[in-house]
Amino acid sequence: MANALLTLNQVSLALGGQPVLESVDLCLQRGRIVTLIGPNGAGKTTLARVVLGLVQPDSGQVVRQPRLRIGYMPQHIRIDDSFPLTVDRFLSLAANCRTRDRREALARTGVAALRSRAVQRLSGGEWQRVLLARALLRKPDLLVLDEPAQGVDVAGQNALYGLLAEVREELGCAILLISHDLHMVMAATDEVVCLQQHVCCSGTPEAVSRDPAFRALFAGQHVPAENLAVYTHDHDHDHDLHGDVHACEHHHHD
Repeated sequence: MANALLTLNQVSLALGGQPVLESVDLCLQRGRIVTLIGPNGAGKTTLARVVLGLVQPDSGQVVRQPRLRIGYMPQHIRIDDSFPLTVDRFLSLAANCRTRDRREALARTGVAALRSRAVQRLSGGEWQRVLLARALLRKPDLLVLDEPAQGVDVAGQNALYGLLAEVREELGCAILLISHDLHMVMAATDEVVCLQQHVCCSGTPEAVSRDPAFRALFAGQHVPAENLAVYTHDHDHDHDLHGDVHACEHHHHD
Protein backbone atom coordinates (compact mmCIF):
# COMPACT_ATOMS: atom_id res chain seq x y z
CA MET A 1 0.00 0.00 0.00
CA ALA A 2 1.19 3.52 -0.82
CA ASN A 3 0.96 4.77 2.79
CA ALA A 4 2.47 1.64 4.33
CA LEU A 5 5.28 2.42 6.76
CA LEU A 6 5.84 -1.21 7.68
CA THR A 7 4.43 -4.47 6.33
CA LEU A 8 4.72 -8.03 7.60
CA ASN A 9 4.15 -10.75 5.02
CA GLN A 10 3.60 -14.32 6.24
CA VAL A 11 5.90 -13.85 9.25
CA SER A 12 6.54 -16.99 11.33
CA LEU A 13 8.75 -17.48 14.38
CA ALA A 14 9.41 -20.29 16.84
CA LEU A 15 11.13 -19.91 20.20
CA GLY A 16 12.53 -22.95 21.97
CA GLY A 17 10.94 -25.15 19.35
CA GLN A 18 7.48 -23.76 20.06
CA PRO A 19 5.65 -21.75 17.39
CA VAL A 20 5.01 -18.20 18.59
CA LEU A 21 3.95 -16.54 15.34
CA GLU A 22 2.45 -18.36 12.38
CA SER A 23 2.07 -16.74 8.94
CA VAL A 24 1.22 -13.29 10.31
CA ASP A 25 0.32 -10.47 7.91
CA LEU A 26 0.23 -6.88 9.19
CA CYS A 27 0.21 -3.50 7.48
CA LEU A 28 0.86 -0.28 9.41
CA GLN A 29 -0.16 2.82 7.48
CA ARG A 30 0.61 6.44 8.19
CA GLY A 31 -2.17 8.17 10.10
CA ARG A 32 -3.91 4.99 11.29
CA ILE A 33 -4.20 3.40 14.74
CA VAL A 34 -4.02 -0.39 14.77
CA THR A 35 -4.71 -2.32 17.96
CA LEU A 36 -3.28 -5.80 18.43
CA ILE A 37 -5.28 -7.81 20.95
CA GLY A 38 -5.12 -11.36 22.17
CA PRO A 39 -4.91 -13.39 25.38
CA ASN A 40 -1.71 -13.84 27.34
CA GLY A 41 0.73 -15.99 25.39
CA ALA A 42 -0.75 -15.03 22.02
CA GLY A 43 2.57 -13.66 20.75
CA LYS A 44 1.70 -9.96 20.94
CA THR A 45 4.95 -8.74 22.51
CA THR A 46 6.99 -10.99 20.23
CA LEU A 47 5.23 -9.49 17.23
CA ALA A 48 6.06 -6.02 18.58
CA ARG A 49 9.73 -7.04 18.81
CA VAL A 50 9.62 -8.13 15.18
CA VAL A 51 8.13 -4.77 14.21
CA LEU A 52 10.86 -2.98 16.19
CA GLY A 53 13.55 -5.04 14.48
CA LEU A 54 14.72 -6.60 17.76
CA VAL A 55 13.85 -10.13 16.60
CA GLN A 56 14.21 -11.58 13.13
CA PRO A 57 11.48 -14.00 11.97
CA ASP A 58 12.30 -17.53 10.88
CA SER A 59 10.38 -17.00 7.67
CA GLY A 60 8.35 -14.32 5.96
CA GLN A 61 9.20 -10.76 5.06
CA VAL A 62 9.40 -7.49 7.01
CA VAL A 63 9.33 -4.42 4.77
CA ARG A 64 10.11 -1.05 6.39
CA GLN A 65 9.99 2.35 4.76
CA PRO A 66 13.56 3.67 4.41
CA ARG A 67 14.75 5.74 7.40
CA LEU A 68 11.65 4.81 9.34
CA ARG A 69 11.67 6.43 12.80
CA ILE A 70 10.00 4.33 15.51
CA GLY A 71 9.07 5.51 18.99
CA TYR A 72 8.56 2.71 21.52
CA MET A 73 6.66 2.79 24.80
CA PRO A 74 7.55 -0.45 26.62
CA GLN A 75 5.32 -2.34 29.01
CA HIS A 76 7.86 -2.23 31.83
CA ILE A 77 10.92 -0.18 32.72
CA ARG A 78 12.42 -1.09 36.07
CA ILE A 79 14.28 1.69 37.91
CA ASP A 80 15.99 1.06 41.23
CA ASP A 81 14.21 2.96 44.00
CA SER A 82 17.55 4.06 45.41
CA PHE A 83 18.71 5.59 42.12
CA PRO A 84 18.09 9.37 42.10
CA LEU A 85 16.51 10.14 38.75
CA THR A 86 14.31 13.07 37.79
CA VAL A 87 11.88 12.96 34.89
CA ASP A 88 14.08 15.32 32.85
CA ARG A 89 17.20 13.24 33.50
CA PHE A 90 15.31 10.08 32.54
CA LEU A 91 14.39 11.63 29.20
CA SER A 92 17.94 12.87 28.60
CA LEU A 93 19.28 9.34 29.10
CA ALA A 94 16.78 8.01 26.56
CA ALA A 95 17.57 10.43 23.75
CA ASN A 96 20.33 12.83 22.83
CA CYS A 97 18.16 15.92 22.53
CA ARG A 98 17.94 19.51 23.66
CA THR A 99 16.35 20.64 26.92
CA ARG A 100 13.76 22.47 24.82
CA ASP A 101 12.77 19.23 23.08
CA ARG A 102 12.32 17.45 26.40
CA ARG A 103 10.20 20.30 27.74
CA GLU A 104 8.03 20.27 24.64
CA ALA A 105 7.52 16.50 24.80
CA LEU A 106 6.44 16.67 28.44
CA ALA A 107 4.13 19.58 27.69
CA ARG A 108 2.59 17.67 24.80
CA THR A 109 1.70 14.76 27.07
CA GLY A 110 0.40 17.05 29.82
CA VAL A 111 3.11 16.51 32.44
CA ALA A 112 5.37 19.57 32.03
CA ALA A 113 5.04 20.32 35.75
CA LEU A 114 6.64 16.97 36.61
CA ARG A 115 9.98 17.77 34.94
CA SER A 116 11.96 17.91 38.20
CA ARG A 117 10.08 15.19 40.06
CA ALA A 118 11.76 11.88 40.92
CA VAL A 119 10.44 9.15 38.65
CA GLN A 120 9.85 6.95 41.69
CA ARG A 121 7.22 9.44 42.93
CA LEU A 122 5.05 9.33 39.82
CA SER A 123 1.60 7.80 39.77
CA GLY A 124 0.77 5.14 37.19
CA GLY A 125 -0.91 7.65 34.89
CA GLU A 126 1.92 10.15 35.21
CA TRP A 127 4.56 7.50 34.47
CA GLN A 128 2.71 6.38 31.33
CA ARG A 129 2.65 9.97 30.06
CA VAL A 130 6.36 10.38 30.74
CA LEU A 131 7.01 7.16 28.79
CA LEU A 132 4.90 8.52 25.94
CA ALA A 133 6.88 11.78 26.01
CA ARG A 134 10.06 9.68 25.80
CA ALA A 135 8.72 7.90 22.70
CA LEU A 136 7.74 11.23 21.10
CA LEU A 137 11.28 12.62 21.39
CA ARG A 138 12.21 10.68 18.25
CA LYS A 139 9.54 12.50 16.21
CA PRO A 140 8.36 9.03 15.18
CA ASP A 141 6.72 7.93 11.96
CA LEU A 142 5.47 4.90 13.91
CA LEU A 143 4.58 4.69 17.59
CA VAL A 144 4.57 1.22 19.17
CA LEU A 145 2.94 1.02 22.60
CA ASP A 146 2.92 -2.20 24.62
CA GLU A 147 0.02 -2.23 27.12
CA PRO A 148 0.08 1.59 27.43
CA ALA A 149 -2.85 1.78 29.87
CA GLN A 150 -1.61 -0.86 32.31
CA GLY A 151 -1.99 0.32 35.90
CA VAL A 152 -4.16 3.28 34.90
CA ASP A 153 -7.80 3.63 35.91
CA VAL A 154 -10.62 3.86 33.38
CA ALA A 155 -10.75 7.66 33.35
CA GLY A 156 -6.99 7.82 32.91
CA GLN A 157 -7.18 5.31 30.08
CA ASN A 158 -9.76 7.45 28.28
CA ALA A 159 -7.51 10.48 28.66
CA LEU A 160 -4.49 8.55 27.37
CA TYR A 161 -6.30 7.19 24.31
CA GLY A 162 -7.63 10.67 23.55
CA LEU A 163 -4.08 11.99 23.75
CA LEU A 164 -2.86 9.30 21.34
CA ALA A 165 -5.54 10.30 18.84
CA GLU A 166 -4.32 13.91 19.06
CA VAL A 167 -0.69 12.83 18.57
CA ARG A 168 -1.72 10.80 15.53
CA GLU A 169 -3.40 13.86 14.01
CA GLU A 170 -0.47 16.17 14.75
CA LEU A 171 2.38 13.92 13.65
CA GLY A 172 0.52 11.97 10.98
CA CYS A 173 2.19 8.89 12.41
CA ALA A 174 1.01 5.30 12.53
CA ILE A 175 0.28 3.87 15.97
CA LEU A 176 0.43 0.20 16.94
CA LEU A 177 -1.28 -0.45 20.28
CA ILE A 178 -0.74 -3.80 21.96
CA SER A 179 -3.28 -4.81 24.58
CA HIS A 180 -5.15 -7.69 26.15
CA ASP A 181 -7.96 -5.24 26.95
CA LEU A 182 -11.09 -6.09 24.99
CA HIS A 183 -13.18 -2.98 25.08
CA MET A 184 -11.39 0.20 26.09
CA VAL A 185 -9.08 0.17 23.08
CA MET A 186 -11.81 -0.77 20.64
CA ALA A 187 -13.27 2.73 20.50
CA ALA A 188 -9.84 4.34 20.09
CA THR A 189 -8.66 2.48 17.01
CA ASP A 190 -9.13 2.30 13.25
CA GLU A 191 -8.34 -1.40 12.91
CA VAL A 192 -8.22 -4.33 15.30
CA VAL A 193 -6.00 -7.37 14.74
CA CYS A 194 -6.84 -10.35 16.91
CA LEU A 195 -3.81 -12.62 17.48
CA GLN A 196 -3.45 -16.15 18.75
CA GLN A 197 -0.06 -17.04 17.22
CA HIS A 198 -1.82 -16.43 13.88
CA VAL A 199 -4.23 -13.66 12.93
CA CYS A 200 -7.67 -14.96 13.92
CA CYS A 201 -9.53 -11.96 12.50
CA SER A 202 -8.95 -8.33 11.66
CA GLY A 203 -10.94 -5.31 10.55
CA THR A 204 -12.87 -2.44 12.06
CA PRO A 205 -13.71 -2.69 15.76
CA GLU A 206 -17.37 -3.27 14.92
CA ALA A 207 -16.62 -6.07 12.46
CA VAL A 208 -14.15 -7.82 14.75
CA SER A 209 -16.50 -7.67 17.73
CA ARG A 210 -19.06 -9.64 15.69
CA ASP A 211 -16.56 -12.15 14.32
CA PRO A 212 -17.09 -15.69 15.68
CA ALA A 213 -13.30 -16.19 15.88
CA PHE A 214 -12.99 -13.18 18.20
CA ARG A 215 -15.77 -14.39 20.46
CA ALA A 216 -14.43 -17.93 20.51
CA LEU A 217 -10.92 -16.79 21.39
CA PHE A 218 -12.00 -14.81 24.44
CA ALA A 219 -14.93 -16.97 25.50
CA GLY A 220 -12.72 -19.12 27.73
CA GLN A 221 -10.83 -16.23 29.29
CA HIS A 222 -13.48 -15.48 31.96
CA VAL A 223 -14.22 -12.14 30.34
CA PRO A 224 -17.49 -10.46 31.35
CA ALA A 225 -20.03 -10.62 28.55
CA GLU A 226 -20.26 -6.85 28.31
CA ASN A 227 -16.57 -6.69 27.44
CA LEU A 228 -17.29 -8.54 24.19
CA ALA A 229 -19.18 -5.51 22.95
CA VAL A 230 -17.41 -2.57 21.38
CA TYR A 231 -16.85 0.11 23.99
CA THR A 232 -17.98 3.54 22.83
CA HIS A 233 -17.21 6.66 24.78
CA ASP A 234 -19.41 9.73 24.56
CA HIS A 235 -16.97 12.62 24.15
CA ASP A 236 -19.12 15.31 25.72
CA HIS A 237 -16.53 15.68 28.45
CA ASP A 238 -12.79 15.48 28.97
CA HIS A 239 -10.65 13.79 31.60
CA ASP A 240 -7.60 15.51 33.03
CA LEU A 241 -4.43 13.72 34.13
CA HIS A 242 -5.99 12.68 37.42
CA GLY A 243 -9.19 11.44 35.84
CA ASP A 244 -11.33 14.41 36.83
CA VAL A 245 -14.12 15.20 34.39
CA HIS A 246 -14.52 18.56 32.68
CA ALA A 247 -17.24 19.54 30.22
CA CYS A 248 -16.02 20.09 26.67
CA GLU A 249 -16.38 23.57 25.26
CA HIS A 250 -17.76 22.13 22.04
CA HIS A 251 -21.00 20.21 21.74
CA HIS A 252 -22.25 17.80 19.13
CA HIS A 253 -25.69 18.27 17.68
CA ASP A 254 -27.67 15.66 15.83
